[in-house]
Amino acid sequence: MTQIEVTFLGTTAGIPTKYRNHASIHLNYRSENEFCYLFDCGEGTQRQIFSAGLNFMRINEIFISHWHADHFAGLLGLMETMNLEQRQKALTIFGPEATEFVNTLLDLGYASKKFDVIPVDVPYEGEDIANLLETDEFCIASIPVKHSIPAVAYAFIEKDRVKIDKEKTKLLGLPEKGPIYKKMKETGHVLFKNKKIMLGDVSKIERGKKIVYSGDTMATNNMIKIAAGADLLIHDSTFFTDSLEKDYKHTTLDEVLEIAGKAAVKQLILTHISRRYQDVDELKEKIKDYPNVKLAKDFMQVVI
Repeated sequence: MTQIEVTFLGTTAGIPTKYRNHASIHLNYRSENEFCYLFDCGEGTQRQIFSAGLNFMRINEIFISHWHADHFAGLLGLMETMNLEQRQKALTIFGPEATEFVNTLLDLGYASKKFDVIPVDVPYEGEDIANLLETDEFCIASIPVKHSIPAVAYAFIEKDRVKIDKEKTKLLGLPEKGPIYKKMKETGHVLFKNKKIMLGDVSKIERGKKIVYSGDTMATNNMIKIAAGADLLIHDSTFFTDSLEKDYKHTTLDEVLEIAGKAAVKQLILTHISRRYQDVDELKEKIKDYPNVKLAKDFMQVVI
């Protein structure tokens, strides 16, 4: 059984507050293997990682949604700490125009890295979903979004799994477990007591899980496209009213709810909350009639 743990390390917009750090989300995928990813890395992210009890040295890929400081300024300190801890494995940083900005960060100061830092440019124009990273179990993809500078949203997409249905195998007299099932998954069939048994006869499809993170964006059809059917959508909701979002290129609560509805997401978490909203109860009141909608807070953990 697989499990995805999402930890919110920072949930503020622009300026940190006493209770909210700059944007960052840690995703831990557990199956037979374990993978850790970071989405955005605002100022103070490494201290948030320590406080959450997470292992920053297990992070090998970081995905930056856009190059506003509240989403990337923590990279410099995090990389320096990795270096002091004798990191040797390469660190890959994805983002729109990543080559330009990552190389600029690497040129700051006198420190030299004992490990490679690899920038990967992510497409930030158009309507296509780009596949950025793929393993046997999942992929991580992106799509351009609408902000004041080049920006993208990301999706962690687990692949569908073929699961052996024990009730069906029992009816056919097959053993409860054994190498027969590995062979069946590899070839699509096996011979058992001179009878050909197809994988489809004894299996079912377990749909893969999907987590989507918007970064900063105005309302756009690209978000509906990449978030379609998501188990969890984490979306920019900087403004809970519509008075300022057009000037600052963010999304309002009503717009996010519309996006989540059209994408048919199972759970929506609102993040990147402006410091103008000091009364959290006021915000919670606005979403009380939406049982699948939550307000993010620092160190909140969601398990999918």
